[in-house]
Amino acid sequence: MMIMMTRLFLLTSLMLVISGISAAENRTAIEIVKKRCSLCHGIDGEASSTIYPRLAGQNAAYVTKQLGDFKSGRRQGTMNEMAADLTPDEMVALGEYFSAKPTLTHRVRNKDFSAVGYYLYHNGNSYSDVPACESCHGVDGNGTTKLPRLAGQHKRYLMAQLLDFNTRKRTNDNAVMHSVASKLTELEINALALYISGM
Repeated sequence: MMIMMTRLFLLTSLMLVISGISAAENRTAIEIVKKRCSLCHGIDGEASSTIYPRLAGQNAAYVTKQLGDFKSGRRQGTMNEMAADLTPDEMVALGEYFSAKPTLTHRVRNKDFSAVGYYLYHNGNSYSDVPACESCHGVDGNGTTKLPRLAGQHKRYLMAQLLDFNTRKRTNDNAVMHSVASKLTELEINALALYISGM
């Protein structure tokens, strides 16, 4: 009985320590979001402008990686300065913070044009060797731990990223995405971005 109570006490103590660490990491993320992220990305990851990405519901490991790439200079942009002094633990905490936020979607008014995007996303374009987006980003656009969630992202941001992949202005994660984006027409980029924004 005594051994069982000792084990229960140790287990309870361990859980309290773990929850304390988790709460501390969460506080750190909230503090960083309020001081740095909220102006562009909002407290809950809902961007203040369509030129900035929605981070709500984004895959935690992907957010962490992008922050690391901005810090190291592998990815270029406004975020280089924002990520410059973030620690690895803070990057992980921010990834987990934003991934836990509820996701929203855009209302798509032009259903006919969105249907073109639907076809490209799920089937690709065999005439120009464009693969289906779902083959990497998933049927529902939720991505993976290594690939971004696309569903519900701002149309304007998606279009800008595809154009940047095409011109190699996007300096990280470019190998595969350049080969895809360089084959997309302006119409296809617009249609895809519209459809994905409404997923």
